[in-house]
Amino acid sequence: MQLGIFSVGDVTTDPTTGRTPTEHERIKAQVTIAKKADEIGLDVAAVGQHHNPPFVASAPTTTMAWIAAQTENILLSTSTTLITTTDPVRIAEDYGTLQHLTDGRMDLMLGRGNTGPVYPWFGKDIREGVNLAIENYALLHRLWTEEIVDWEGRFRTPLQGFTVTPQPLDGVPPFVWHGSIRTPEIAEQAAYYGDGFFHNHIFWPASHTKQMVDFYRRRFEHYGHGAANQAIVGLGGQFFIRPNSQDAVREFRPYFDNAPVYGHGPSLEDFSTQTPLTVGSPQEFLERTLGFRDYVGDYQRQLFLVDHAGLPLKTVLEQLDLLGEILPDLRAGYAEGRPADVPEAPTHASMVAARDAAVAAGAPEADVVAAAEGHEEASA
Repeated sequence: MQLGIFSVGDVTTDPTTGRTPTEHERIKAQVTIAKKADEIGLDVAAVGQHHNPPFVASAPTTTMAWIAAQTENILLSTSTTLITTTDPVRIAEDYGTLQHLTDGRMDLMLGRGNTGPVYPWFGKDIREGVNLAIENYALLHRLWTEEIVDWEGRFRTPLQGFTVTPQPLDGVPPFVWHGSIRTPEIAEQAAYYGDGFFHNHIFWPASHTKQMVDFYRRRFEHYGHGAANQAIVGLGGQFFIRPNSQDAVREFRPYFDNAPVYGHGPSLEDFSTQTPLTVGSPQEFLERTLGFRDYVGDYQRQLFLVDHAGLPLKTVLEQLDLLGEILPDLRAGYAEGRPADVPEAPTHASMVAARDAAVAAGAPEADVVAAAEGHEEASA
């Protein structure tokens, strides 16, 4: 089970002090937070991609490379790589280079984003958002699995005899997650390729998350990648904890009440009841988080949003220290009762090993490719 954090890189005024961090401070803070996550033993640190204020996450691969150079173990990922408005060739080149620089210590999550104006800024039509996501990933997948690509589609210049450079490290592309809150077509896309599906799991009730994950699992099995319980699932989440639950609620309330994404709406109490947001003691956080399995089954990746809504860096680092204290209990809880046939989240090392095992066993080429992409049950 991979546990980690994700950031959207927002620049938000602290409602308790009236101070707004500078862009420089927020960019540096993302690095500091990721280093703390590595220090306490988390598995993943993910950064977002936005191209508009009040965000500073416009160049995720740059940030990821800088973090990777200053950390030892943590895997770098994205909370969104905009597959709709970023050229698939650039994604293949940028993330392919990052894969080499990090020795495979990275993956990425593709998404459509939640900022409408970004589409015309990059010459795209938001009404084609789903079609862009489908076509662009079809091309990206081919760029990472075929040496020479001929391509013609609706949304970009055709390619003739094109070879992406660099080629994937060890001949194995980065693992891809497809992120969506409410779009079945994206869950279908993840299932079709046997890739991971990540549900944001922040703003919606558990029933909605269950519906999306169940759909992805059924379609994963339909396409022959393995049983439904072997599908690769990730969830988002939010928490704010203090040793005393009353202190957590009192301290977090002004941030919640004024947050750009959910402030001035439902009360903190209502939102905590209706969504997975947990504000309370470490024990309350453990029980709530481990309860996610009750409606999505055993899954592979859990990421938490911790640096948002104007929370100062000092407070975010304190939250991570508290998370680090209960991390062994969280890991033990996820391991308890986990069926042996439920796979772990793919990593570069595991995908290389699966590919080599398939080659040694004399598997057909299609199965070798499937193994290298992290789903060994392709011919099941």
